[in-house]
Amino acid sequence: MYVLIDNFSLYAKGFFGTVQLTIYASLLALVLGFLMASFRVAPVRSLRVLGTLWVTVLRNTPLTLLFFAVLLGLPRFGLVLPFQLFAVIALGCYTSAFICEALRAGINTVHKGQGEAARSLGMNFGQTLNNVVLPQAFRSVIPPIGSTLIALAKNSAIAGAFSVTELLGTYKPLSELGYNIIWTFVWIAVGYLIITLTISALFHVLEKRYGVAR
Repeated sequence: MYVLIDNFSLYAKGFFGTVQLTIYASLLALVLGFLMASFRVAPVRSLRVLGTLWVTVLRNTPLTLLFFAVLLGLPRFGLVLPFQLFAVIALGCYTSAFICEALRAGINTVHKGQGEAARSLGMNFGQTLNNVVLPQAFRSVIPPIGSTLIALAKNSAIAGAFSVTELLGTYKPLSELGYNIIWTFVWIAVGYLIITLTISALFHVLEKRYGVAR
């Protein structure tokens, strides 16, 4: 217990760093995931190809490699940003591919007749998607999106290796100070557990309120 008490400020800084990283990366992942899911089902072939390419590349690229590409590659093109922002971009883009596929699966559960009825009323693709298809699809994809964002929170630990303040990175200074490594990681695990259980509880509430009755 003394490991936590003696270094509470250090743990708190890492914990809130992970929370901040998770929130910002989740927002980016949801926006990009929605956009790419729209591209994947769009009637325009070039958009479908772009959406498919985005998902295929990111889902089959190791996250650590993506971190290297973003943190070391983008500055070569003149884009110099804080490391935390680079980490948000890497995490958000990577997770957006999985959000996209979850949303696309939900869209496929909506009967084609719904879209045809909307088009018969004069709605265009965007109106049909936003007003008819997605509200129904969202109800069926709440659990998989929740699971994906929980995975994002745990994947944020990789950011610590790139000089980003986050929870897992607290073990380095504590190890140098001679604290018991086992208890150091126990309290780190507790921090991640708090974050993941909070996300799980949030999506449980959303599923209970908006999810499809089973």
